[in-house]
Amino acid sequence: MPANIRSIDPGPVRPFSSRIQPAPRDGGFAMEDFWIWCGSVVRGEDRRYHMFASRWPKAYPFYSGYLYFSEIVRAVADRPAGPYQFQEVVLPARGTQFWDGQMTHNPVVVRQGDQYLLFHIGTTFSGPKPTPAELRQEPSGGRAANVPSIGLATARSVFGPWQRRDQPILTPRPDHWDHSVITNPAPCVLANGRIFMLYRSYGAQIGAACAAGPDVPFVRLGEAPVVPFSGPNRIEDMCVWQTGDRFEMLAKDLTPDGALCGEIHAGLHAFSDDGLTWTLAKPAKAYSRQVLWADGATTIQGCLERPQILIEDGQPTHLFAATGDGPGGFNHCTKTWNMAIPLRGACKTSRDMGLLPMQHGLEARGTIANPASCKRPLR
Repeated sequence: MPANIRSIDPGPVRPFSSRIQPAPRDGGFAMEDFWIWCGSVVRGEDRRYHMFASRWPKAYPFYSGYLYFSEIVRAVADRPAGPYQFQEVVLPARGTQFWDGQMTHNPVVVRQGDQYLLFHIGTTFSGPKPTPAELRQEPSGGRAANVPSIGLATARSVFGPWQRRDQPILTPRPDHWDHSVITNPAPCVLANGRIFMLYRSYGAQIGAACAAGPDVPFVRLGEAPVVPFSGPNRIEDMCVWQTGDRFEMLAKDLTPDGALCGEIHAGLHAFSDDGLTWTLAKPAKAYSRQVLWADGATTIQGCLERPQILIEDGQPTHLFAATGDGPGGFNHCTKTWNMAIPLRGACKTSRDMGLLPMQHGLEARGTIANPASCKRPLR
């Protein structure tokens, strides 16, 4: 393990890797003629499970295709593991005059009271969209690689209508470390209504922002990246939630040799008391690209990314991840989909873990207690 990375023993909390159960073959969400990516699940007012995912036609290359054609869709299932069935396009292209007028991606949905919050990224560009042949000559995305930003759509029902905003909630900052590519929103809604969010930017560096609520501007927490992994120790695809009075995070180990968790492009698990200073769990690996299926078979997935957690009754119950076949990396996939992995319980209650209930944790210490506190780190 690199010397600059601390590792802690989570004590009575079960290591995340030991919570992984066999994945159902018929679970998750797939569409035959589309690349499927991302995937965030919420239980709706109808008591069914609704997945918000990204899709774009398989006629286009995976990477450059998403930059031009990705759109966010909703699928539904009676069970959290699925299978999920496509229902509708939620955030389609809506015109070049809008900041997200040509592409939406990276959906993360959370329920706050009687409102659903759908975080996402988007971008726009001028001119006609390319043909599949043209895109194969433009692997970097060309003009569609226009700097993405993070936005927020809201609805009173999981069925919509979704209110999209004319402006993003977080944009790149010229002449800063996050001057380009604001992606991978990882929001965490606190008990007092405040919203803490990690995001990814240039060079797979991670930043943090917070807001007093969904209708209040987000404020960055400091000028520097908040995950101090030096050198090649890079992460992306964060998912953040709270257990008692501390944050937990899953993320993709983006180091070329799996230096953080011990496996290339597997998932790592980390803890934080304030959302800003993160420490790797012990063991650090949360999940492997080697998947055990419910039928007893084992496969090594070409990719297993964009982890998202479903939490019910205060406990993580399922891990969702974008996955694909092939020898490794999404550019070598012939098929991608979102898979569902059931989780064993971590423990019975926050008291069993030696942790405080959420309302007595960060909020009691005054972190994010008022809008002004969003201008300083969560300490």
